[in-house]
Amino acid sequence: MKRIKIASIVAILLCAFALASAQAQTLMTADQFFAQLADKYASVTDYQASVQISAGKQPMFGTLLFKSPSLLRIDFTQPADQVIVFDGKTLLVYLPQYRAVLRQDAGDQGVSMGAAALASKEGLSLLRRNYTIGWEHNPSPEALDPGSSEQVYRLMLSRKSVSEGYKNIRLSVSADTMLIRRLEGWTVSNDKITFDFQNIKLNQGIADDKFVYDAPASANVYNNFLFQ
Repeated sequence: MKRIKIASIVAILLCAFALASAQAQTLMTADQFFAQLADKYASVTDYQASVQISAGKQPMFGTLLFKSPSLLRIDFTQPADQVIVFDGKTLLVYLPQYRAVLRQDAGDQGVSMGAAALASKEGLSLLRRNYTIGWEHNPSPEALDPGSSEQVYRLMLSRKSVSEGYKNIRLSVSADTMLIRRLEGWTVSNDKITFDFQNIKLNQGIADDKFVYDAPASANVYNNFLFQ
């Protein structure tokens, strides 16, 4: 009788070890997951999304257009009529409350599309090159927010060089769509900026002229505002 019990216990233990071994083999590393995410975005030529940007007390809402490799536009509903456009050469920011256009030529000054365009093939390539990638907690999906039914995979990225604008970046990737749902960045001064992407539409054939912006003629233009 004891032999039967011992044999049963051994059999159960062997099954448990076999299951644990199988699970260990299927666990994906953060680098492997990020590679899959990059492959997903490699097929994206353009996309449209609703975006919420939180940096301080007053969130901003708008519609984001992106076209590979470097075209970006955000038309805001809050603040109303504010626009950000990057055509690969020039960054324009229209501030309707001041009737002002802030204009910055990219040139060799290191001007880029910024955090909003990190959710792209080009952006992910930059992140892979300049940041160390790891799971925030583990490879399992978790709630986007406490109490939320929306499930995401969470990656935490740490910069390799002090030249990067963000010390840390947290990516929340939708478990349903495998697209970036939220991007959170912490600056050198420890300020947090959050980008939420929803209603994402891929490969819509967005025309280049969507990224041409004519500011109101009455607006004052301020050039090279980033370096003044």
